[in-house]
This record gives sequence, C-alpha cells and structure tokens, in this order.
Amino acid sequence: MAAAAASGLQMATARPCFYSSCRVVKAGASIFAAKSKEASWTKLASASHMSLIHSWLPQNYVSYSVRFRKIATQAMSEPRESKTAPGLPIDLKGKRAFIAGVADDNGYGWAIAKSLAAAGAEILVGTWVPALNIFETSLRRGKFDESRVLPDGSLMEITKVYPLDAVFDNLDDVPEDIKTNKRYAGSSKWTVQEVAETVKQDFGSIDILVHSLANGPEVTKPLLETSRRGYLAAVSASSYSYVSLLQNFLPIMNPGGSSISLTYIAAERIIPGYGGGMSSAKAALESDTRVLAFEAGRKYKIRVNTISAGPLRSRAAKAIGFIDTMIEYSLANAPLQKELSADEVGNTAAFLASPLASAITGALVYVDNGLNAMGISLDSPIMKDLNILKD
Repeated sequence: MAAAAASGLQMATARPCFYSSCRVVKAGASIFAAKSKEASWTKLASASHMSLIHSWLPQNYVSYSVRFRKIATQAMSEPRESKTAPGLPIDLKGKRAFIAGVADDNGYGWAIAKSLAAAGAEILVGTWVPALNIFETSLRRGKFDESRVLPDGSLMEITKVYPLDAVFDNLDDVPEDIKTNKRYAGSSKWTVQEVAETVKQDFGSIDILVHSLANGPEVTKPLLETSRRGYLAAVSASSYSYVSLLQNFLPIMNPGGSSISLTYIAAERIIPGYGGGMSSAKAALESDTRVLAFEAGRKYKIRVNTISAGPLRSRAAKAIGFIDTMIEYSLANAPLQKELSADEVGNTAAFLASPLASAITGALVYVDNGLNAMGISLDSPIMKDLNILKD
C-alpha cells in the first residue's frame, strides 16, 4: 500500500460561550430599548461586544448594566441540559455512507468512518478481499472496540462489511490466477460493479461515497526505475479505482450527496522516495476530481472533493519506508507544529459530506497543518542562524 490509506466529532454539541448571556440579553431587550434608541441591539446581542457595554452606554445606564451582569451570571449557572443547542452542527442523521478501503483501525478510512458515524450516518465499508477475514475477525472479537468509541461514549457500528477489490470493475476483468487464489476463496461479488449492485439490493441507495485506498507495487523505486506494469498498476489502483467507484455508485446515490477521496502533496511537489508512479497516480486523482465534480454535479447533483492529508503513521503508509521521517519533517517545518491526527482528516470529511459544504465541489482541501504552504525548510542547516519564528 503506497499512500496514507485511508475521529469523533463534537461539533454538533458545541455551544458558544455566551449562549446563556445572549438569551438573557434577548429577554431584557425591552429594558434597554425603552431607555436608549442609540444603543444598538445587534451590538448588545453580540458576544464580541459584551465587554464593551460601558463604553457605548450612557452614564445613567450603568445601573442597568450591573443588573444585566447579575442576571446573566445567574442564567449561565443554570443546567445546560435545559438549553436548545444553537450553532451549525454537522448532522448526517438518516444518511448512509460507503467507505472503500477500510482494513484496520489506524488509517484515514477508519477515522472518516468514525467522524461520519459520530455525525449520525450509517456506515458501510468495503475491505480488500485478502484482508477481509482478519478485519472481520478483529471487529467481531472486540479488538477495535477502543478505537470505535465515539464522543458520546457509544461504539461506532458498522452495518455491513463488503469484500472489495477496486482494481477490477467486473468479473470479466478478473484473471484466472486471482479467481483461484486462496486469499479470495470464500468471497464472492467483490468487483466494483458487483459491490455496487449488492449495496443497492441491500439498502437501495447511499448518500456518501469515500475512496480511501491506494496501492503501488513499486512505490519504493524511483520513477526512472519504475516498470510500465508497476506504473499502470499504481494508477489503476490509486486513481482509476475512484472513477470506477463513481461510475457504479453514482446511479444509487441520492441527489445532494457527496463523494470524497484522499490524495497527497506528492501530486504537485517532489517527494523523493514516493515512487513507483504513485505521485503520478495522485496527480491523476486530483485532476479527475475536478472533471468528476463537473460531470457528477451536472448529471447526478453529487459533489466531488478530495482531501490532501499530511503524513500519518498508518500501516499502509509504513510501506513507503520513511513515514517517521516525513512526520518529523512536518513537525519541524509546518506552520502548526503538532503531529497530525487522523481525527482531523475524519472531521474534515464529515464537514465536506454535510449540508454545511453544499456549495463546495471540485475542491482540493489541505489537512496537513499548513505544510503545503511552505516554500523552504526551516530545519535546514542553512536557516539555523536566521531570526525566524521557531517553537
């Protein structure tokens, strides 16, 4: 596996810190309105102006300000359960998501599944056939239970796990050696077309499609040493697989739905060591995202976006061989000096899948602590004597 393969979400319960105060302000509107037409109610209701009450109220209104602060303090101490949640929560209740490329509990695919589940979506996953038995066994025996915990304390439920090999569109594409391979024994209907048909039979439709898979058999080879077969295999598994998924799943996606893939900055910058055609595959994926956004939007009213995620210490990423170095590099040079969490990518995916992102399509969203914006390496010896912001 060549790229970061592909969590809890608390936004739905987030409350502005002046929530109770704002309610009291509304309740006491008549007091201030009766005394001053100059005082702007809009300003008073805004939390950003609360500390400036004395600066714009006439002197003889100080007593009302004092009364207001006492009432506000009392209101803010009331039980929060009695309040109605304000704001813009990410609500995916009633939505169904299919995440292609989940084979363990430490990749971006799993994190995205958790964030979608935390927002209320029903979760279906597609798992690479050779990894299916291990994944289902671990899930059944509770090995993933700690990773399944959602913000409310419940466990993420996966409604169904489908065997999937996104390299093959239909059964006619499957070579005989794969059909007879013992790692595929016991599984059926695992090509992209068959999985889409099975999901339609089982559930009728989906709302969210996530592409969280990639593979480059020669990823450790420089591009100049990559064979044609290895290059095409990387493009097939890592980028065309997304085209195939959309071809087969778009007809069963509800209008207004969303599709998301995962890319990497190697698509546009030189990352030595990320070879075997994988950088080319990611570049194709990003280009395809724009074209697919147009076609899927016009024909199916589906949004298509991709997330360029920073380095993650996942099992899939370890195939590259220097993932720890990439993480250290990011820590030293990114604007935000912290290790990227898979949850942060998952939460971004939940936002893109939600109605809050209803006008966003064809977009490349960076979730990498800002590393993509840097033009130089601050940890270079050449930079050591310069007076530059460092942690």
